[in-house]
Amino acid sequence: MIKELMSETEDRMVKTVESMEEDFKSIRTGRASPALVERVTVEYYGMPTPLNQLAAISAPEPQMLLIRPYDPSSIAAIEKGILQADLGLNPGNDGHVIRVPVPRLTEERRRELVKVVKRRVEEGKVALRNIRRDALEELREYENEKLISEDDRKRGQDELQKLIDRYTEKVDEIGAHKEQDIMEI
Repeated sequence: MIKELMSETEDRMVKTVESMEEDFKSIRTGRASPALVERVTVEYYGMPTPLNQLAAISAPEPQMLLIRPYDPSSIAAIEKGILQADLGLNPGNDGHVIRVPVPRLTEERRRELVKVVKRRVEEGKVALRNIRRDALEELREYENEKLISEDDRKRGQDELQKLIDRYTEKVDEIGAHKEQDIMEI
């Protein structure tokens, strides 16, 4: 019973960390990366659609994104979607492809992005603590229903603490790595 709870809790923690990593991909560093615009939503035939479903996105140069729409008539909508996403990017097209130059980051902008990363790391830690709280409540419930003993609950709490420590450390490492990427010139 406790093992099932720990396994379920660890799965939730893994998903939280993966979600944070995915979120960090959309935070711009100094280099062009298709992940910057993949999740930009574009109004396509009246439906908000992720850009990666409408076009092939590549980074042929370190400071340039190249977007090849599957449907050439969607070029204007894609450009509008990128501008509305407020990423600080200015797309331009030649009728067939959209070129998005990725400007170098200023020192001030880098510091702002680091603050965003720190805030998201803290949000990740809060999410992990919420998962721990839910698991602790489950353990207490098991004890109150006489499904486990007090010693089992305490062992479960210790195991849970080790789990939260491990994933909190992982979140810190991911955040530090992203900060380092942003500050790299």
